[in-house]
Amino acid sequence: MKKIIVVNQPETWKLHLENIEIVSSRKYLTDPAFSQLKKARIFNLCKDYSYQSKGYYVSLLAEARGHLAIPTVKNLVDLGDSKLVRIVSEEFDDLIQHSLKNIKSQEFVLSIYFGQNVAVKYRDLSAMFFRHFQIPFLRVHFNYTNRWNIKSIRAISESEIPKEHKESMHYFAEQYFAKKRYDTPRQNNFEYDLAILVQPGDLAPPSNPKAIKKFTEIAEKLGFYTEILGPKDLSRLSAFDALFIRQSTEVNNEAYAFTRKAQQEGLAIIDYPDAILKCCNKVFMAEALRNAGIPTPETVIVHKHNREKALETTGLPVVLKSPDSTFSFGVKKAETAEAYHELVNEMLKSSELVIAQRFSPSEYDWRIGVLDGKAFYACRYYMAKDHWQIYNWAAEDKEDQDGNADCLPIEKVPPLILKNAIKAAKLMGPGLYGIDIKEVEGKAMVIEINDNPNIDVGVEDAYYGDQVYIAILTALKNRLENK
Repeated sequence: MKKIIVVNQPETWKLHLENIEIVSSRKYLTDPAFSQLKKARIFNLCKDYSYQSKGYYVSLLAEARGHLAIPTVKNLVDLGDSKLVRIVSEEFDDLIQHSLKNIKSQEFVLSIYFGQNVAVKYRDLSAMFFRHFQIPFLRVHFNYTNRWNIKSIRAISESEIPKEHKESMHYFAEQYFAKKRYDTPRQNNFEYDLAILVQPGDLAPPSNPKAIKKFTEIAEKLGFYTEILGPKDLSRLSAFDALFIRQSTEVNNEAYAFTRKAQQEGLAIIDYPDAILKCCNKVFMAEALRNAGIPTPETVIVHKHNREKALETTGLPVVLKSPDSTFSFGVKKAETAEAYHELVNEMLKSSELVIAQRFSPSEYDWRIGVLDGKAFYACRYYMAKDHWQIYNWAAEDKEDQDGNADCLPIEKVPPLILKNAIKAAKLMGPGLYGIDIKEVEGKAMVIEINDNPNIDVGVEDAYYGDQVYIAILTALKNRLENK
């Protein structure tokens, strides 16, 4: 397996390692040779891992390309989540207190290089943080009140490493790269406890109140004691056996923190953290669909070095998508080259990469519900009144914000639509997905893979009724019983 270290400026790196290539983040992100490369391990040592930075995209696209990345996107998001940092602090409190018991000051900084510290006495503590976050260069700040607490954890760049630590860091790097492996009581008449996460006031909730009521009623018939949790109830999650996400999912909101903690504690989940990370980023989606040979409208991943040429591929009009856009938020259409340049320049201010896609007009979009690799409902979503999308958030009349929909049996879905939907869902792993597909000139082109698709009374259940709810809840029950 080819080993590649990705950094911002390769010329500043003095590591001399056999059989490992050092390349720039720009080259890895934009050179087609890396997109086509199979079986590679990527060591991401970029100076910045913040959301939508180059470092973030190196790990994201590595996963889309089938490369093994260290750190993974999951690791990067975990690092920035204060809730998860608090969980680590609580879980390893004994080790923290024991390791730092002889320090006399009120503050302490632990620098970790490839899982090690220059002081051997902090070896176990350093290794613990590295195992959990998998970030090559970490800096942990502790403060002391009546006990030691984690004040902050952040990734640092090579330039932030003190000169007196550089020799040790290089030694740790050589060792590392030489490796071959790198409180709610259950009622007696229920088998399991199920938490359904719902956010009050959600602008685009994935289930309407009637659907939430339906989930609750059917879950209890299937043996689940069920409670609706809100975003502030993370501390209560440990009391449950299963978690069903029914609030809008984003990398930086509570849904991810809930599903990540649920995964750590062994709960059955719909949906998994990986699904949120992958589906919430259009860049990952575009790369993964392209690599799998799944038809999509002509698509270009736009960055500041190719923005002038993107229209040669997509033509006009062109649809521009922010990487983390959902429910048509952050999706714009440019009719002219001038409008394209204005929109893309604005979007590139907040993200290193933006999606440009050929505009493919259609009367409706197919939505195929896929659960653990099997299609279980099918809808057609029609465009909003006098609009080019199924959602028009700018509509003055709320009733005109979305178009009509109809639902039909799976066997009535054109075979190519069904085939591409299931194939696309498999890219994201097991879970609940809504695959949006446009049927244009005989082609079934995948537009979106949604990790948290709508299940609303009167829409997605219009043909199969309660069977839609039963299928999802049975999948959760099977996860528990197959542990």
